[in-house]
Amino acid sequence: MGGLDGRKALITGGASGIGAACARAFAADGAHVVVADVDGAGAEHLAAEIGGEAWQVDLSDLDALATVRLDVDVLVNNAGIQHVSPIEEFDPARFSLIMRLMLEAPFLLMRASLPGMYERGFGRIVNVSSVHGLRASAYKSAYVAAKHGLEGLSKVAALEGGPHGVTSNCINPAYVRTPLVEKQIADQARLHGILESEVVEKVMLTETAIKRLVEPDEVAALALWLAGPSAGMVTGASYTMDGGWSAR
Repeated sequence: MGGLDGRKALITGGASGIGAACARAFAADGAHVVVADVDGAGAEHLAAEIGGEAWQVDLSDLDALATVRLDVDVLVNNAGIQHVSPIEEFDPARFSLIMRLMLEAPFLLMRASLPGMYERGFGRIVNVSSVHGLRASAYKSAYVAAKHGLEGLSKVAALEGGPHGVTSNCINPAYVRTPLVEKQIADQARLHGILESEVVEKVMLTETAIKRLVEPDEVAALALWLAGPSAGMVTGASYTMDGGWSAR
């Protein structure tokens, strides 16, 4: 028997990258997984693979999320996008979109999930943050601001949820080997004046002591533990998986 037998888990951005790795890990541990993603076909494909269900959803549509009620035991806030640009050139609409998707949507999903968690006396909120929730990098004003906000939101949920058996924690990886990271390479090369082939070494791995990208399965393994029965006293925490970046 897995630690999540009988539990229902909702994973946003679940069709690829970290989300897909979490979906597979949670399903293997016994959870019924809802794969939530704007990519409906991708969500359907993965849900069929793991015996879960798909939810095609645009998490930037806050009006729709405000009326949702969710009956889940585990909420993994993972969905995200990235935009790399100096502040003075940063598109305000893109800034607003990132904040809606990566801070306001997690709040609304927590709001929708917590009543059921409180009623059952059990809940796990796992927020996939970033080392950029603890540190800043140039050209990522919206992403850094959203992740810093998510850190604070997670701590408030931990304080409010504790008396009801609900925990809330953040995972803070460095650059993970995902499509989100790969899509940054051209912009990073342009902004830093280097070749695309140099971006991983000269930008992404500059601050880490361990010179490699984080693998999605590594993030999923930590998320699985935080969601399970052994982490009942772990709440309000931020777990770095950054190769030593934040040790500086």
